[in-house]
Amino acid sequence: MSVLRFLRRVLVLALLLVLRRRRGRRQSAIPSETLVGLHTPTHVYVYTGTPAREPDLRAELLVLVLLGVGTVCAVAFVVVHALDRLPRQTQLLGLSLGLAFALFAAAAIVFGTRLVAQDEHEENYGPEEHEQDQAGVAHILDETGDRITRKRLLKLAAGGAAGALGVALLTPAVSLGPVLDVGALSRTPWRRGRGLVDRAGRPLRADDIEIGTFYTAFPAGASHDEIGSPLIVVRLEPAELDLPPGRKGWAPEGILAYSKICTHAGCAINLYRTPLFEPTAPRAALVCPCHYSTFDPARGAKVLFGPAGRPLPQLPLEIASGGALRAGGPFSGRIGPAWWGVRRS
Repeated sequence: MSVLRFLRRVLVLALLLVLRRRRGRRQSAIPSETLVGLHTPTHVYVYTGTPAREPDLRAELLVLVLLGVGTVCAVAFVVVHALDRLPRQTQLLGLSLGLAFALFAAAAIVFGTRLVAQDEHEENYGPEEHEQDQAGVAHILDETGDRITRKRLLKLAAGGAAGALGVALLTPAVSLGPVLDVGALSRTPWRRGRGLVDRAGRPLRADDIEIGTFYTAFPAGASHDEIGSPLIVVRLEPAELDLPPGRKGWAPEGILAYSKICTHAGCAINLYRTPLFEPTAPRAALVCPCHYSTFDPARGAKVLFGPAGRPLPQLPLEIASGGALRAGGPFSGRIGPAWWGVRRS
């Protein structure tokens, strides 16, 4: 007999035979009707009673029904969450998931109380192996193929229920961000050639940008409400610029454009510090009003102060014919905050 076959028969035996524990007395002999179920080096586990007891078909059917309906409720939770437009959405989510848990718990209770054998009788290992009893057990196992089929059905139902519940529990995590298309985290309306306009939709021209003034710009023909849309536009003396390597030509005539979204907590940057008395005043800086992260526009929006952990993404600019400002390409990095965007020191 192979090991797998022996283990299979032992598992089936555990579902077939009803064990009776005899406490308070010791028996010197094993009755002839007793079936020896499993041997260990030190003990023999003896199962007594009627070995061919009729299975509890009603309990098995009830477990299958409970698991099936619970699986439907778990799938319903996923469907309701995916639609995201049903009336009383929150109540439906709670009802479907709560019913799934309740039905699975009821199935586990019925299975544990009515289908799992509870009694066991333990005897010291005797001097002789009961070959006749062993043969009887093997005979019973050969005649219980219908139980094996039902056991597999129960296992399949339990596996399906566990899988559906696992998917239901993981479904809310999808709301934290894109799952399959993570590129959406870095996409913005800006691309090469897209014009800069003000809040009223008027095109911004290079001649309109003055030193010491703070401007907000948006992409022409795109929504102003997208997080990647708003820009900060300022003008500095070209001699003051010390941009990172690879950004030569990104600030024509000293005009710079950065994302308006702070890299710390996503607030809109709307403060611009300009030197009023050059010999003693600090250099020009962009300031977030929420936590006072301060960025240096002359050096690629490098962080000068505050909790922000990385510079503001810069947008390359071009001056088109007629003086209109246009994007020269995408941002230098991802816009907005990230978990690594907070300084740890």
